[in-house]
Amino acid sequence: MKRLVITFCALLVLTGAAFARDPAPIGDIALAALPGEAHATLALIKAGGPFPYARDGSVFGNRENLLPARHRGYYSEYTVQTPGAGDRGARRIVAGAGTLGDVRSSGEYYYTDDHYNTFRRIRE
Repeated sequence: MKRLVITFCALLVLTGAAFARDPAPIGDIALAALPGEAHATLALIKAGGPFPYARDGSVFGNRENLLPARHRGYYSEYTVQTPGAGDRGARRIVAGAGTLGDVRSSGEYYYTDDHYNTFRRIRE
């Protein structure tokens, strides 16, 4: 029985089911290194729109838990146009509300070019 318990515990640890994981460290990306379309999206965020996609400005739930944990509604997502894509593509900027609750001036912006698999904080 003891061997079974030890085997089960080892399995839990190996699969990650036994412990909550912290998000992976988020790297950063210089504003100058972003594609031009991301510059345009960031400018629209700071201006408060208008946005080309209906989903722009919607709540980003951070279900992947890759961004710092915040209350629901703290993050908003915005599409970064992808030339040649027939849909919204995979590129986004996710904006945090910051201490004043306004994505336009928070300075907290994250870029993903792989549809939320990885994020890099935009360094302005």
